[in-house]
Amino acid sequence: MDRIKQLVLPEGVDGTLITSDINRRYFTGMKSSAGMLLIFKECAYLIIDFRYIEKARNTVKNCTVMEQENLTEQINSLMKKHNAKSLAVESMDMTLSRMSFLEKKFPDIEFIKSDELSNNIYDMRTIKSAEEIEKIHKAQEIAEKAFDEILGFISPGVTEREIALKLDSCMLENGAEGLSFETIALAGANTSMPHGVPGNYKVKNGDFVLMDFGAVYDGYHSDMTRTVCVGQPSEKMGKIYDIVLKAQLEALKKVKSGITGSELDGYARDIIDESGYGDFFGHSLGHGVGMEIHEFPTASSKSETILKENMVVTVEPGIYLPGEFGVRIEDFVVVTENSHQNLTNCPKKLIIL
Repeated sequence: MDRIKQLVLPEGVDGTLITSDINRRYFTGMKSSAGMLLIFKECAYLIIDFRYIEKARNTVKNCTVMEQENLTEQINSLMKKHNAKSLAVESMDMTLSRMSFLEKKFPDIEFIKSDELSNNIYDMRTIKSAEEIEKIHKAQEIAEKAFDEILGFISPGVTEREIALKLDSCMLENGAEGLSFETIALAGANTSMPHGVPGNYKVKNGDFVLMDFGAVYDGYHSDMTRTVCVGQPSEKMGKIYDIVLKAQLEALKKVKSGITGSELDGYARDIIDESGYGDFFGHSLGHGVGMEIHEFPTASSKSETILKENMVVTVEPGIYLPGEFGVRIEDFVVVTENSHQNLTNCPKKLIIL
């Protein structure tokens, strides 16, 4: 599948310039920290520097690969060759400084920050192919191996930081290209902070341990959260865990093509609200996952996005009681016509270590 040919160029422009590292990789299949992808209606060009040229020539097959030498001359020459005067650029990714650089470097080219271009790209990226879903699944399998290993590592006296480092090490040792994000590993009262930073707090008996982590496989991310308990939880801890689990399972039952992100969010939020803890669920239910850890679609109380087949979205309700503890349970799923495929296979019944 040639994604470059599938990209719909905005009306009224002669071509498109892709500079985002993620989008460039999406269209060419090659990871790099530099390079420009120049797309015209007839064909496309990847201009990339010496550090990547050998790999690009061996890897990129859907466009002409050019080694960057004199960028100004090369782009001006290609513009002249294709009788082009304007280029659309990614409105969602183009910084002011980058835009200023382009305008000064190429005064004869009209650069247009295009919402239409960005929307077209993200529409493509939001609907995952079978190949993309398989890569996301492999990333999740790596994360789940790490989860299995960490259960034997967590014990009283181990610090949050040590748990996070162990998860990271396990994912990398099991084939991760990288980490989806900075691993969250929190214990005790710190679990009430949804995105707290692991520190030197030592796990104690009776603590919840909340872990939010993911692996990257061939450019695609996974994302999961599990909350476990070291020793027996209090009655209140067990109650809160059961409410969060009930909310998540209810939302999972309702995932299907055709519902909105706000509807999905509401299925979980209503249960937490009815339990009396609505004020302690302050984030959205979910977000898309793919080449970035946060993508479209969103599942929030304000989201009008309609879920479609082969979108990937997280389902992660939580309750966070300041100064006490917090619970979050997160799976991520592929939306199907009438249901979903859950990519997360770790148990959700409260694990007591």
